[in-house]
Amino acid sequence: MKVKPGHPRSVLIIGCGDIGLRTAALFTARDIEVHGAARTQDSLDAMQQQGITPHIADLDMPETLASLPVRDTLLYYFAPPARHGTEDTRMHNFLASLDEDKLPAKIVYLSTSGVYGDQQGQRITEQTTPAPAVDRARRRFDAEQQLRKFVQQKPVELVILRVGGIYGPGRLPEKRLRDRVPIIHEELAPRTNRIHADDLARTCEAAGLKGQPGEVYNISDGTDSNMTQYFKLIADHLGLPHPPEIGWEEAEHSISPGMMSYLRESRHMDNSKMLHELGVELRYPTLQSWLATLNED
Repeated sequence: MKVKPGHPRSVLIIGCGDIGLRTAALFTARDIEVHGAARTQDSLDAMQQQGITPHIADLDMPETLASLPVRDTLLYYFAPPARHGTEDTRMHNFLASLDEDKLPAKIVYLSTSGVYGDQQGQRITEQTTPAPAVDRARRRFDAEQQLRKFVQQKPVELVILRVGGIYGPGRLPEKRLRDRVPIIHEELAPRTNRIHADDLARTCEAAGLKGQPGEVYNISDGTDSNMTQYFKLIADHLGLPHPPEIGWEEAEHSISPGMMSYLRESRHMDNSKMLHELGVELRYPTLQSWLATLNED
């Protein structure tokens, strides 16, 4: 295979689920060989159907990682941390499996905007100091730190993407809306950040090809909105009534602890670095722009 200048010879996606498959499709369209790693047979089958070379690997079982084709690849790490603790033990296992003669050329790590913690609705840039406030975000920030330490010692490039909420096919809160689960009053709701799954995949591709070593990029569509507005827009699209709105005191008893942890954090991510340095042109700059395409079908 003749490789174009600046393009990777091969791509390896660790944790090749939905976003991995979308990202892989962009590289296979460039006639670049793509490998994917996952631990379930369904994921392996999905990869094979899409022309991705599948590899079974379980990041909780280090002995399954030794045979991954890592050397000189553009490596995407999309796998989530384990569900408990403040450290990403899976990232530790993966990095420990990389011998000196088995290093990728570049790692693109999919982190979370949650590492910024609660910024009280303020606009944040990549220069904003991380302040993860919950364990799920602390695990992601720990993974970032592990990667930074690793590339300081190895000849490997690193790009970190801090991603807001992801929406798209199969990712809408339809069941929640049909079950009439309450939401926070709109005037109390936190600012949130999101991006369509296709735009995220295109951003991942751009980060692999254009992202500068050591850089962090905030990934969102840049829309200034809140979570309650999001649920209302989806309800309108599905022809469902708006969910009941409640205050904070009632929410403590009516909304799951997991959702409450998101509701306690408010921030507005500045995505200008993503747009300018990575050259990303968003297909769906707003949730409404995507919903409009569904209404045309």
